[in-house]
Amino acid sequence: MKDIKLLSFQEDLKEQLKDPEFKKLWDEQQEEYLMIKSILDARIRKNMTQKELSKKCGIDQGNLSKIETGEYNPTLKLLRRIAKALDTRLEIRFVPIETSTNSND
Repeated sequence: MKDIKLLSFQEDLKEQLKDPEFKKLWDEQQEEYLMIKSILDARIRKNMTQKELSKKCGIDQGNLSKIETGEYNPTLKLLRRIAKALDTRLEIRFVPIETSTNSND
């Protein structure tokens, strides 16, 4: 029987990112993932349920669930309403892309 090595998420991700196709898809989705994570983290910090947050920002709880699972891409206007309901400020920035100077990367 083979020994099975269990990898942490970060270790597995590091391995997967070596595949150029996977890395391209990951890079395309990273901003969306970070937005979703920010909403979830803020909601959890406020100790709010999806139902409570959806009521406070005036959207259907099912739609909020779709936002949090990445099934729905919210408008900027909706993100502002969610941010306000979470007593947070929405911040969108353009950040320079870091390029590698090491050709071995």
